[in-house]
Amino acid sequence: MSNAFNLQQAAVIGAGTMGRGIVISLANAGIPVLWLDNNPQMLEQGLRMIEDTWAHDITKGRIGADEVNRRRAYVKPVSDYAALAAADLVIEAVYENLELKQQIFRTLDATLKPSAILASNTSALDIDAIAAVTARPEQVLGLHFFSPAHIMKLLEIVRGAHTAPAVLQAARALGERIGKVCVVAGNCEGFIGNRMLRTYVKEARLMLLEGALPAQVDGALQTFGFAMGPFRMYDVVGIDLEWRTRGLAGKGQDEPTVQVDNRLCELGRFGQKSGMGYYRYASGSREAQSDAEVDRLVEVESTRLGFVRRPVSNAEIQTRCLLALINEGAKILEGNIAASSHDIDLVYLNGYGFPADKAGPMAWADSEGVPAILDRLRTLEARHGARWRPAPLIERLAAAGQCFAAVQEGQA
Repeated sequence: MSNAFNLQQAAVIGAGTMGRGIVISLANAGIPVLWLDNNPQMLEQGLRMIEDTWAHDITKGRIGADEVNRRRAYVKPVSDYAALAAADLVIEAVYENLELKQQIFRTLDATLKPSAILASNTSALDIDAIAAVTARPEQVLGLHFFSPAHIMKLLEIVRGAHTAPAVLQAARALGERIGKVCVVAGNCEGFIGNRMLRTYVKEARLMLLEGALPAQVDGALQTFGFAMGPFRMYDVVGIDLEWRTRGLAGKGQDEPTVQVDNRLCELGRFGQKSGMGYYRYASGSREAQSDAEVDRLVEVESTRLGFVRRPVSNAEIQTRCLLALINEGAKILEGNIAASSHDIDLVYLNGYGFPADKAGPMAWADSEGVPAILDRLRTLEARHGARWRPAPLIERLAAAGQCFAAVQEGQA
C-alpha cells in the first residue's frame, strides 16, 4: 500500500504566513510544490516574501544564487483547483475556520486523484470533522507546522480516527525529508502541544489577575530556562490571533482569564507587529520593554473582575505553570493522544522553547519524582480547587513507584 503514497508532487493552499513557510520548507528540500490562494495579490506577496527569505540567506552566506534558482524552480503558482489534480499531497493552510476548511476539502476530494493525501495545517480543529466531508477519510490527516514553518523544527502529525497507517508513514517520511522532528498525535482539541499550552497559559493569566505582572511571570519562567515567558510569546505570535478566533467562534470572550488580552486588542496592542502588546517595542526593535500602562490595565481588570490582589512569588509562578503542563501531559498519555512521554517532551523541546537541559516537561517531572509531583498537585487542589485534581495516571505511577518514561504505548 505504501507505494501508493510516493509523495513527489506537493501542493499548498493559502499564501498567508503559514502557507509561505510550508512552501519554503518543501522547496528547500527539493519537493515540487503547486501554490494556490483565492487572492492573487496574497500569492504575489507570498512569492516576494520567499524571494526575500532566500536573498537574505544568500547575504548570510548560507546558500548561493544557483541554489536559489534551483529552489525557485520547485515553486509553481496556480490559479485554480483543477491545476492541483495530479498532486500526491495537498496541505491546506488557511485560517482556523472549520466551515472554510470543510469547503476546501470537499473541493479537493472531488478534484484530486484517488491516491492523493489531504492534510490540514490546523493547530486545534477536529481532523475527523474535516475528514468526514470527503470520500477518503483514511487519507486525511493533520500536518501541524509551527510558525515560522521554515524555521521551527516541530511537525505534529495528527491521526484521525480513520487515517491509514501507510498515510502516517508517508507523512512522517515527508516530514523527515524536509528536516522536521515529527511526532504523531491523536485527534483532540489542541492535539499535544496546544492542549497542554492552554493549561499553562491559563495559570499564567490567572496569576496576573491574582497579583503578578507580565514581566514577573515571564521573568520567573525564563529563569527556569524557557526561551521566553507566555506574555512575550503572545507578543511574538500576535495577541490578536486568539482574540479573533474567539470572535469568529462566538465563544470564550467572556472568560475572565482573557479579559486583559481583550482590552489590549481593543487598544490595537497586538504585539510586536504593532509595536505594542504586553510590552512596548522601540521602532523596528524586538526588545520587549515593560510598560506601566499595561501594568495599570492589569490591575484595573483584576479589580473589575473581583480579584483581591496579593503578592505572587516566582516559585509559585514556576510551580503552577509547570504542574499544569505535567498534569495535562499525563491526561494526554492516558488518552493515547501521545504514544509516550518522550513524544510529549519532543513537542515541548522543539515547538515551545522548553529548556533543553531539562529534557522536556515529562522528563523533568520524572527527575523530580512522580510522588513529589503528586504531593504538589494535591496541595494546589486543596488551595485552588478541582482543576488541580491529579490525573489518575499520576496517582497510579506514584503508587507503583514508576515514572512517566515507563509508560508504554496503549498501557496508560
